[in-house]
Amino acid sequence: MQKIFLIARSEYLRRVRTKTFILTTLLAPVLMFAVIALPVALAVFTEDDSARRIALVDETGRLAEPLIEALPSAYAIEVVDEPVDSLRAQVLDGRLDGFFVLPEGLMDGTSGATYYGRGGGGLSQQMALQGALRDAVRRRRIRDVGAGDEVLALLDERANLDLVAVSEEGDAADRAVISSIIGYMLGMLIYVAVLIYGMMVMRGVIEEKSTRIVEVMASSARPYQLMMGKVFGIGAVGLTQLTGWSVLMMVAGVLAGPLMAMAFSPDIMNGPGVNMPEGVATGDLPFDPAALASVLTPGLLVSFVGFFLGGYLLFSALFAAVGSAVEQESDAQTLQFPVMLPIMLPIFFLPYLIEKPDATLSVFLSLFPFSSPIMMTVRMTVTSVPAWQVLLAFVFLGLGFMVMIWIAARIYRVGILMYGKKATLRDLWRWARTA
Repeated sequence: MQKIFLIARSEYLRRVRTKTFILTTLLAPVLMFAVIALPVALAVFTEDDSARRIALVDETGRLAEPLIEALPSAYAIEVVDEPVDSLRAQVLDGRLDGFFVLPEGLMDGTSGATYYGRGGGGLSQQMALQGALRDAVRRRRIRDVGAGDEVLALLDERANLDLVAVSEEGDAADRAVISSIIGYMLGMLIYVAVLIYGMMVMRGVIEEKSTRIVEVMASSARPYQLMMGKVFGIGAVGLTQLTGWSVLMMVAGVLAGPLMAMAFSPDIMNGPGVNMPEGVATGDLPFDPAALASVLTPGLLVSFVGFFLGGYLLFSALFAAVGSAVEQESDAQTLQFPVMLPIMLPIFFLPYLIEKPDATLSVFLSLFPFSSPIMMTVRMTVTSVPAWQVLLAFVFLGLGFMVMIWIAARIYRVGILMYGKKATLRDLWRWARTA
């Protein structure tokens, strides 16, 4: 055990002292924050104050007023009675940004409206124009059947629905949207972390084998101790980096509070070029701290760390075995695919699990050792999971790790001293059986 600790300590210190580790630990949260904040900042600080000049040819004689009311204030609408060719020429020479043609048959649905523009307005402009036209036609049709302003006002009133999740601990607000988002993010984080640090173990083994350092180390420690020391040392590096990222992201989240408030304020969200789905108000967006705190419970965070470590230990031992069987990384492509496949498969089932977290398949995937690190973490985020299932998942994960480490150790024992031969999957299976 002492030799494992010494090897793990050496692996850990050798990696955390590098400039690459320090830079990636500090810059990754900054990059993630920039991906979120820069589009918002650009939308806020580079917003074009000039109105878009739109001409409107209303052949119905009834839709001009409601359409002007439905379009955002950034559109300057002028009702005209000019030929289409003349308006096209004005668009081409820049005097107009575009123009509507509303045929008579639009009111009874026998024909559709047309918008002519230079293009390049993006999806947001398309949604704004379509939404405004749909709202204008709906209002005009309602008025044509004799409804007054009172009816239109009633139709505009929102009908709120409060979703309540019932559990044995008591009733609480159902945070389905934010739970799904956070669950997907946590699952993907475990997937990426296990893959990155598992590959790091494999590359470390390949490097030591290609430089013959492993032969010197094998004279002082058993192959099993070498493998476990490397797995634990790099695992500690990963845990340190994830902890650093979490702290930095929490600090960035606090500092970004005013920017997020600005980004999702009614003035910005309801402004030109920003379109909420129909029936969703800015107040419904689940970005408030209370919603996040209700999902990111201490139990979930502790389980997240535990499942990350369990998944890493399970797969990194196999990555170490693959690394020991080759002399350069390019030779490991064929061998590492069977190891990567069980890591990738749970990602394809995430939408199903988020939609049906208590289904039989979802429960099985959250207990199966190769998929439980991702699937149980996501399932705990989106639904209330019995404590015995969480404990059972940890037990199965521990048993899976013991079996995999036994297999990987037998392969590693032969592989690190095997040179001059490109190993195959059949060779690895023979080493595991006979070593």
